[in-house]
Amino acid sequence: MTKLYLGPVLSFRGTSVEGDWAVTALVGVDSKAKTPVLTLDGTQVKPPVVLLEHAGKKYLRYDLSCKQKKEERRVEYKVKGVAQAWSFTVPGKGYAPRMAYVSCNGYAEPSALRKLIKSETAVWEDLLCNHDKSVRPAGYMLDKEQLWHEASTQDKGNQRFHLLLMGGDQIYFDSIWEDLKQLKGWIGLHREKQLDYAVSDELDKAIEDYYFNLYSARWLPVERQAWGAEDGSLDASLAMASMPTVMMWDDHDIFDGWGSYSPQMQRSPLFQRLFFHARRAFWVFQMQHAIEMLPELKLRTDVQVRTDDPLFERIDWAKALKADKLKLPLLQNQPGFSFKHALGPLFLLVADLRTERSHEQVLGPHTWDALHACLKEVLPNDRKHPGYGCQHLLFMSSVPVVHPKLSLAEAYMDNFGSEHVLDSSADDLKDHWTNDDHEGERRRLIETLLDTAKKKQLRVSIVSGDVHVAAWGTAYKADVGQRENWAHIQQFTSTAVVHPSLVSVSERLFFYVLNTVARMKQSLDINLHAEMMLFPGSNRYVQASRNWLALELDLGTGNSSGAKLWATWRCETKESFTNHLLATEPVRVEV
Repeated sequence: MTKLYLGPVLSFRGTSVEGDWAVTALVGVDSKAKTPVLTLDGTQVKPPVVLLEHAGKKYLRYDLSCKQKKEERRVEYKVKGVAQAWSFTVPGKGYAPRMAYVSCNGYAEPSALRKLIKSETAVWEDLLCNHDKSVRPAGYMLDKEQLWHEASTQDKGNQRFHLLLMGGDQIYFDSIWEDLKQLKGWIGLHREKQLDYAVSDELDKAIEDYYFNLYSARWLPVERQAWGAEDGSLDASLAMASMPTVMMWDDHDIFDGWGSYSPQMQRSPLFQRLFFHARRAFWVFQMQHAIEMLPELKLRTDVQVRTDDPLFERIDWAKALKADKLKLPLLQNQPGFSFKHALGPLFLLVADLRTERSHEQVLGPHTWDALHACLKEVLPNDRKHPGYGCQHLLFMSSVPVVHPKLSLAEAYMDNFGSEHVLDSSADDLKDHWTNDDHEGERRRLIETLLDTAKKKQLRVSIVSGDVHVAAWGTAYKADVGQRENWAHIQQFTSTAVVHPSLVSVSERLFFYVLNTVARMKQSLDINLHAEMMLFPGSNRYVQASRNWLALELDLGTGNSSGAKLWATWRCETKESFTNHLLATEPVRVEV
């Protein structure tokens, strides 16, 4: 028997003109064990690439890429010596994939689980039962929304989703402050001593071990049902083995509030070493690249600026990853990890909002240049020749761009809040795009996306997590006609898949404030506004429940009038799950 310490975790690597649907699978095994053999539809795949060897384990990446055919199809893969078969569904060539979106797959402290109304994995169970009818328990009953999708997916032997978008906090590293004795001692030090705290070689090694080892402990926990068990676990492990993932980190993938502490604390030796090891672990486990291919992040020395924002040198990603045929399509010359996928009539842009984050900056100048260059590459929406060009741009922002603005809370925390890694309320507020310090950059982002929508004649939507509620917002230009719907950006917020929503007494009071503030329209400029909308099927602006989101275009090619993008939230209740549907119309153009 082959023992897996991690995985399989699928990762989507992109498409090609030839119709390749590129997918990789990450597994972790004992370093001394024989390299496992993987098969795809019964055919043995190529030997794996070693991404990392650490602490007696090796982490391997296999190529499970397939050809896209005219119609979608389900493919099966196996690890020889493991009593389980997994499968994923490949979309038809030229069609937009159906996607599920989740965020906040964990919790900052174990006591949070006491707040849950169902099991820790209940939301994952619901997502998986929607995705694949073969995993449904005996007696499982469908609701009307689920029944709608049966004929087009499950009844044909396929699964509902082609991709699993994971928008941040795939893993929570906040436990490092309690689990490492030296860090627990650091918390009790006077702030001046914290800032000057020297990281010993022993502590540095302990931090590295913690970041590498926790992925296995959290993503394939020993207490779950073993692979191949007759009554297998329906959890994140199975989801990541059944849907190719698209992942981007947020603060908890480093530790809570990263990027929103004071410049002095962010630059402290301890914080820098924590970020160094978190970045390497993210590169291997979430981006599935070999550890030795990660370029060093270097501060710029060619310019002197009056700012505390980190300014990093460009990274030539094409050169750094030249030898990797299955590299992610990272944006060129940015210091961070933002990347893109062109998916038939859909363009997916995944933004890294953590690498360069500070009190007053979300993205650095080189990343802004890379974003503009990327958006220029988006093919214009060509209605005269269906199947060519882009109908919808989906921007993945880990933190919502449109969200209730908490100005009074910001002012209170600025004046009376404290900087502490275990009490980071102020840092959470600083994280928000709506924070006063980020308002200028938020306006720049919305204007950039609207400019792309107008020039390319397409719709733009933003999908986000982080805030532990479900919500719908919009940003729009007020000086254009109603028919010009390119000027309306939709914001879909879906979170959390594991972390409790706002359930305690104090959190419910905050929810009341949040829902009240959400009624206020935000004016970003004279003719640029943002506002929260009543959550679909609700009389509130924010939905305080755990949830996940489905994102599906009506059609791929062959629809000359364009396709609606359907957003469907599934929200947890005491009894079951509720459905909340929203349709974004295709852009109105004259053909």
